[in-house]
Amino acid sequence: MPYHALRFDVPAAEVEGWSDTLLAQGALAVDAADAGAGTEREVAVFGEPGSAEQMWPSTRLTALFAGDADPARELVRAAAELAVPAPVHVIESVADDDWVRRSQAQFVPVHASERIWIVPTWCEPPDPHALNLRIDPGLAFGTGSHATTRLCVRWLDARLARGARVLDYGCGSGVLAIAAAKLGAREVCAVDIDPNAIVACHANAAANAVELWCGAPDALPAGAFDAVCANILAEPLLALSCSLAALVRTDGEIVLSGILEEQSSAVRASYARWFNIEVWGREDGWVALAGSRKRSDG
Repeated sequence: MPYHALRFDVPAAEVEGWSDTLLAQGALAVDAADAGAGTEREVAVFGEPGSAEQMWPSTRLTALFAGDADPARELVRAAAELAVPAPVHVIESVADDDWVRRSQAQFVPVHASERIWIVPTWCEPPDPHALNLRIDPGLAFGTGSHATTRLCVRWLDARLARGARVLDYGCGSGVLAIAAAKLGAREVCAVDIDPNAIVACHANAAANAVELWCGAPDALPAGAFDAVCANILAEPLLALSCSLAALVRTDGEIVLSGILEEQSSAVRASYARWFNIEVWGREDGWVALAGSRKRSDG
């Protein structure tokens, strides 16, 4: 069955809003490319976070829809959601095999940490003896291609104690939860507000032969965690500071990512009431904060 490709140009500052909104409305994928340089410099978005400054001044978005979808209607709905005019656009038919080859070519194995590779299922692991996580790109964030994911994987590889009880908050594809399970966590929970992420997390856990609990935040099993990972974005991290702190046991650890360098001070200050927290790692303008839970709020 052919797919529909909806293509239009937007200013760089609007890329994330359009991508997130179209994905939420049923787009199977969204690509971003330099609108002024043809189609050679494409990057897959797939819900991955990114700053407008890292995009091009004018960005060409291509949203893939299933053959029975109405891309023009979804464009109008997305424009209304974003409170902007619907842009000039084109809609093209895309053969199934053409899109699959194009999408797969953009994703290669990622050496996420010293011991861990994140490998799409259509690729052979570069190191068969490594800890290989088999994760395919899809509707949920977490393929290892973004610095925020790699920072969290490195933290888990370096810091996670065997036998720990771990929470992946905002799990997306479940890559961090799966990494924790493979690193020897005794119990792993993963939560996300996106139903697509919960489905993807369950499927990826099964594909990697690991056991974990995955569901919505309000269904999370009771009890504090030895380690909490939250790779989301600075604004929700700020809003969730009190809730996330309550999930970490005394002397337990937290790692926060999805934070731009210039946002790190505000996020660190928000969590400093509960945690001895500092910048743990940096990559491509993003930072991960990590620290241990204080014995008292003072």
